[in-house]
Amino acid sequence: MSIFNRLESNVRGYCRSFPTTFTTAQNATLTDENGQDFIDFLAGAGTLNYGHNNSDIKDPLIEYLQRDGVLHGLDMHTDAKAQFLEAFEEHILWPLELDYKIQFTGPTGTNAVEAAFKLARKVTGRTNIVSFTNGFHGVSLGSVAATGNSHFRDAAGTPLNNVTFMPFDGYLGEDVDTLDYFERLLRDSSSGLDLPAAVVVETVQGEGGVNVASVEWLQKLEELCHEFEILLIVDDIQVGCGRTGTFFSFEEAGIVPDIVTLSKSLSAYGLPMSLVLMKSELDEWKPGEHNGTFRGNNLAFVSAKAAIDLYWQDYSMTRSVKRKGALIEKRLQEIAEDINDVELEVRGRGMIWGLACRECPELMELVSAAAFKRGLIIETSGTDSHVLKCLPPLTIDDDQLISGLETITESFAAVLNDAEAMKSLGLAHAN
Repeated sequence: MSIFNRLESNVRGYCRSFPTTFTTAQNATLTDENGQDFIDFLAGAGTLNYGHNNSDIKDPLIEYLQRDGVLHGLDMHTDAKAQFLEAFEEHILWPLELDYKIQFTGPTGTNAVEAAFKLARKVTGRTNIVSFTNGFHGVSLGSVAATGNSHFRDAAGTPLNNVTFMPFDGYLGEDVDTLDYFERLLRDSSSGLDLPAAVVVETVQGEGGVNVASVEWLQKLEELCHEFEILLIVDDIQVGCGRTGTFFSFEEAGIVPDIVTLSKSLSAYGLPMSLVLMKSELDEWKPGEHNGTFRGNNLAFVSAKAAIDLYWQDYSMTRSVKRKGALIEKRLQEIAEDINDVELEVRGRGMIWGLACRECPELMELVSAAAFKRGLIIETSGTDSHVLKCLPPLTIDDDQLISGLETITESFAAVLNDAEAMKSLGLAHAN
């Protein structure tokens, strides 16, 4: 570890939770330099929906490299881009009857969010963006202004302006429709709320603690946006590309966002790639008005097309995600019911699930650490890292998925039966 400690910035994060040096990876397995295998329930924070080194995606990449395919092309036309666009149109946009133009932004999710905000402000002539409590949209200045967590906001070093936060679905309790509050502010010209250019929302808040918006809430949000001529942006960076079962996470709600941001698993292989989808009438950009050197990662176009051809020509991936998701939910519910020391809440959709513990958030960090010792990589999320988040590759096989879930059970038992750990947590007795 000495080279990392000596040269790498203190800003590094994940390596502190999982302190080993990884050397190889295959599907849902990571192997370190000591030859130890780990089950991956992190999946690159949602970047590896199709697993590590998926051979059906790797082969087209190798072929493209061997034929000296264009790797860097700014936003020039290439055959790799054309083939991706054709596959995306045929298998993603046309079946859903979505009339979207595609803007390639440079190379990460926050770039897509920045472009989406900039476009919304350009089209509407307004500056305010409405975001939601516990939302996470990136850490560059525009996107971090719409991110709720003070850990990220405080690092900005400058005032974060032109964003108003509203309570997310369930934020004020199960019996409160938080959109009633938003609607009241919109209808009252003395509320002090500047009419927004756009509303940005995650259908499932991953980094915010696996908070799931209901279908009804999302539909009402769309109705309000239409009525007040506010653009609706769905940030599908973490929970898109099949994570909830369908390619887009908003499909189940039957809504059609004005703008969609995609990244993470879009490239299907961990390669940097992001894009903005916008309704055709919103494409008011002038040539080169929003640009970037790495707008066109042609290698990512190749892998993204391969994944679409592999997994999105029919409903087999959707069925698989829903089946595996039900398995995860069932096992987490059993864990929650079996533990008496603290109250655990199960939340999620598709193959993003969490176990939340508000009364003792420190417990989840200890469970994550115990899981790592037992060969499972699983992170925490939420305001106080109070949610243990299950985010395995969608392609994980059943046996490995079950093994990982059993490791979670064993890790809870190890922490709750550790007298010192229980004392540090302020809990009265071991389970």
